[in-house]
Amino acid sequence: QVQLRESGGGLVQTGGSLRLSCAASGHTISNSAMGWFRQAPGREREFVAALSWSGESQYYADSVKGRFTVSRDNARNTVYLSMNGLKTEDTAVYYCAALDTYHSGSYYSKAHLYEYWGQGTQVTVSA
Repeated sequence: QVQLRESGGGLVQTGGSLRLSCAASGHTISNSAMGWFRQAPGREREFVAALSWSGESQYYADSVKGRFTVSRDNARNTVYLSMNGLKTEDTAVYYCAALDTYHSGSYYSKAHLYEYWGQGTQVTVSA
């Protein structure tokens, strides 16, 4: 059974940093494209960042570019989202997701393509 478990969320002040982790079990992340999405109250789930299957390509939403970094540790079977310069508008539940089936184009931002999802971790940024 595939499980993705996020951790590392919490309460932080504006300008602060957090590192989210997504640990996979029953699944090898090196065979997947891995994405991070977030959902704020009353809003739709939105793309945040992603790593390609090879891990060589990184993709970011414009709103987080230059502040967030996605990475993975194949030995730990874990994907990370390092978040710096946090803003109040970054407040949301953050989800990691895995995509095994190969796609071309801008697959990385399309939530409906991802096959496995974690339960999410809350990130709250206070003013």
